Amino acid sequence: MPAPPITDNGRLAEFCARLSRAEYVTVDTEFMRENTFWPVLCLVQLAGPDGSAAIDALAPDLDLAPLYELLADPQVLKVFHAGRQDLEIFYHRMGQVPHPVFDTQLAAMVCGFGDQVSYENLLAKTIGVSVDKASRFTDWSRRPLSDRQLEYALADVIHLRPVYEKLAGRMKQTGRDHWLDEEMAVLTAPETYRIDPEEAWRRIKGRRGKGTRFLAILVELAAWREREAQRRDLPRNRVLRDEAILEIASHAPRKPETLAHVRGISHKLAEGSLGRGILQAVEDGIARPAHSLPAPPEPPERLPPGLGPLTDLLRVLLKLNCEKQNVAARLVASGNDLERIAADDAADVAALKGWRREIFGEQALALKHGKLALAADGKKIRIIPLD
Repeated sequence: MPAPPITDNGRLAEFCARLSRAEYVTVDTEFMRENTFWPVLCLVQLAGPDGSAAIDALAPDLDLAPLYELLADPQVLKVFHAGRQDLEIFYHRMGQVPHPVFDTQLAAMVCGFGDQVSYENLLAKTIGVSVDKASRFTDWSRRPLSDRQLEYALADVIHLRPVYEKLAGRMKQTGRDHWLDEEMAVLTAPETYRIDPEEAWRRIKGRRGKGTRFLAILVELAAWREREAQRRDLPRNRVLRDEAILEIASHAPRKPETLAHVRGISHKLAEGSLGRGILQAVEDGIARPAHSLPAPPEPPERLPPGLGPLTDLLRVLLKLNCEKQNVAARLVASGNDLERIAADDAADVAALKGWRREIFGEQALALKHGKLALAADGKKIRIIPLD
């Protein structure tokens, strides 16, 4: 039977003080986000070399300051699996990103476990453990939590300890410690988690090539929705759907009766406070000087015709080399990278820099210039150097 979650300040302070002496701690969270803008943190699970515990983040009067101090302690490595959402939650609560951080999903990519391997699959492949995921979609905000919920929550951080040690050991043994530096830098950068309402328009699809006035209204509407969703703590689409924003930006309604013609906007909404906010955003967009607008999104780069076959050959080479090196192809080069290499020897892509160039980029250029060939040999493809 699992120990009850931590709900009092004394026990939390003692537990975090004990973990602060550890070389690393494993971390996971359970949260709810279906009906809110900001994630509702319900539970935090931590494990060190000699113990684990769940912290009830919803417990009345519980001060999470000792937890935040531990997460910010530069002497203690924080280990997550696919930790981006967890780190986002802590960033907005702490005002800083926990550091230093090790993400086992990213590490698994350089250790030959494929792209974005799930936690269940990683456990099975590294330590031969299967976990019961029946509690994954339970309501973590309801109290009391059942023993089954707590067992499920704690299992994640308990099993993550040997997984981390195996991956870290393999990366050190193969000299790949630095292969994830760029990815970890992005993961721990505050810019990754900052929400700027003025940039909210960039996440709306279907926004290209519709003129300056459309862009101005789109920027103002998206910024208004972002602020309103944060203020009311509602999901963005519960305030105003993307489709409605695009239609409003296209037609620029200036009165409630014309706003009500937009699909999904009722007369009551158009005439109420939300409608007034939308119409004011439209007016602000119309009045916005063109020089103050952000640069419109760049159209996709137009590459020379006829690159398809060469790109396909580069893709085969990428797969061959990544299988040989036991690293996920996605970490080495994207499809866009391959197209740009096919078009330009000096393309500014990660695949032509650093360790990626060593295991793929150099051979990619050699293949492109006829210094390398690919040949079928039964069920295998061989790489053949050419004079």
